[in-house]
Amino acid sequence: MTEISHPDEPHGVRLGERLNWLRAGVLGANDGIVSVAALVVGVAGATTDTAALFTAGIAGLVGGAISMALGEYVSVSSQRDSERALIAKERGELRDMPEEELDELTQLYRDRGLSESTARQVALELTAHDALSAHLEVELHIDQNDLVNPWHAAISSAVSFTLGALLPFLAILLPPPEWRVPVTFVAVLIALAVTGTVSAHLGGAPKGRAAIRLVIGGALALVATWLIGTLLGTTVV
Repeated sequence: MTEISHPDEPHGVRLGERLNWLRAGVLGANDGIVSVAALVVGVAGATTDTAALFTAGIAGLVGGAISMALGEYVSVSSQRDSERALIAKERGELRDMPEEELDELTQLYRDRGLSESTARQVALELTAHDALSAHLEVELHIDQNDLVNPWHAAISSAVSFTLGALLPFLAILLPPPEWRVPVTFVAVLIALAVTGTVSAHLGGAPKGRAAIRLVIGGALALVATWLIGTLLGTTVV
């Protein structure tokens, strides 16, 4: 029989892994856009010096990318360590208490709606094939051959942050001085609307609501830092 899969449903890839990559990528890009934009707009409120804007933008881009990568690496490493500990614990229980574990697997399938006899037969066959994988999948929702990778998450976050940060960095440097802040505002808000829409589409969430949240948050950040930069630029000697 040929397997028919729906185009909108993920097959062959864990939903958790897909959402993890999506989360890291979207958060990295949005953070790069907003944080670097707020930084350079704040500096632009205080000075029109191109060298100062360039230095602030580079510092924000590099520092932010490293911070995002480090944070994601630590977070995902902790998750992977927890998964490995659970796998080791389950392996020990299967070695020391095989009958109890078989009863547990049977009950798990009964809880999913199978009859006692069917649940027992399924548990027996899966245990004979690969007891550890069966328990990890049904009991803990873990695939021992597909654990989260902290390096992948860290690199994804750093790259997405950098790509997001390049937009406000270029927008504040390329236009004439009098157009730098308006161009950056427009470019950033459009970019946030796009990333919000794309992330909502991939995650199956309402697109308009996600885009509006990001645009409002980004606009508030830009206005706040620009006002602070303008105030400091006119009052600090």
